[in-house]
Amino acid sequence: MSTLIVLLPPRDPAVPSQEWQLPELPFLLLDKSGRTQRAGRSALALLPRASSTVLMVAARDLLMMPAALPPLRGPRLRQALPNIVEDQLIQDPQTCHIAVDPQPLANGRQLLAIIDRGWFRFICEGFAAAGHRSLRAVPVTRCLPQAAALDTPVEVAETVAAGDPAGPASAATAAPGAAAAVAPGIAPAVPMVAAVLGAVVQTAPALLLEGAIETGAPRVELAIARGVQGEGLAVPASAVNATLAALAGAAPVTLYMLTEVPGNEPILAETSPARLAAHVHGASPLPFEQLARRALDCRLDLCQFEFASQPWRLDRATLRRLRLPVLLALGALVVAIVGANVQWLMLARQRDAINTQMTELLLNAFPKTTVVLDAPDQMSRQLQQLRVAAGELSPDDFLSLADRLARSLGAVPVNGIAALDYHDRRLDVAFKPEIKVDPDFAKRLARNGLNGAIDSNTGKWTIRNGQ
Repeated sequence: MSTLIVLLPPRDPAVPSQEWQLPELPFLLLDKSGRTQRAGRSALALLPRASSTVLMVAARDLLMMPAALPPLRGPRLRQALPNIVEDQLIQDPQTCHIAVDPQPLANGRQLLAIIDRGWFRFICEGFAAAGHRSLRAVPVTRCLPQAAALDTPVEVAETVAAGDPAGPASAATAAPGAAAAVAPGIAPAVPMVAAVLGAVVQTAPALLLEGAIETGAPRVELAIARGVQGEGLAVPASAVNATLAALAGAAPVTLYMLTEVPGNEPILAETSPARLAAHVHGASPLPFEQLARRALDCRLDLCQFEFASQPWRLDRATLRRLRLPVLLALGALVVAIVGANVQWLMLARQRDAINTQMTELLLNAFPKTTVVLDAPDQMSRQLQQLRVAAGELSPDDFLSLADRLARSLGAVPVNGIAALDYHDRRLDVAFKPEIKVDPDFAKRLARNGLNGAIDSNTGKWTIRNGQ
């Protein structure tokens, strides 16, 4: 089963919803065994199809917060979630989509991921219309490498601000003797993992306003993970280190920069990866493939409740996909119906031809016949009358039936017959009570051209001509 992993840009809050557009998106396509098939950057409509699609949602679009949830499930939980988070949101919680992390936190609470419902619906419907039926959406902060576990807080603000090029391990090990200097009552700080995911991109056409062009350092997407929680910022590239120093405090910081992004060709613009790296110090490279593969391990799926993946939902995209199979099925049904009718017409013509031949044969043999209703039956009755007129025995006559009955008795004695009646071209035979008819009696009747059946109520045998 192939998997397509796509990195999404954040929503521009200054752009109205009717002008939302998605730029070309970097993607990674994996085959069913996990090997890389393709990697590139493409418009939404041209993305390769896969059995499942995983979307890495921008950190700026998500608010992640822990909360104590009531013991509810399904639609009732969905109705209760806006009331739980309304005190911590600026916008109306009813306009937000709230997803619940299936992994509970240590204190019994659960992590909530909140995103603008209109933007998330725009993304999901866009991918569904492009033919991507099985969707998963995960926070990009959950795709960052995990921080090394530390037992004591470490002072890293100065090292991060100074741009120490020693790499991600330098923040955690810059002060080897710091553990001895920390007061024993201080709780361990949560390590921070940050990643520069590239320059800020627009999701809608640029607004041509005077003074809109910035002349300073380019703004970059900064994704920050603190344990299971995450956040995102858009900051100038030159302020990344200072921002992390202010946010981290005493917590250790590991800084990465996204590299090897498909479609990022080396250019001379300010937003090129090489120019961005010149503004950010102490960042280790984070290949795009490594980021994308970590998305497969994330258990927090934002596609919950009304956005849950429904591969066979009967919407316009599904109907477009099923149009050809439905047309083929209807065509096969029409062909089958037409074929059955043609076959019936051919058989009906053969039947009429046979009936015509039988009628002609009857009229040729018996010219005095005036009305023909059932040619085979009339022919049989006419032949029977001719046999009687010629003195021949008919198979239905008493003598013929009695003769064949006598030859079929076998071990049954002849004087064992108590009564023998003939009417309506059949024999009714009653045997004496002390006579037991053997089971092969019916078989002997059949060999002599007779059909015999016993009446369970009277014990009499009814024997007819079987020829």
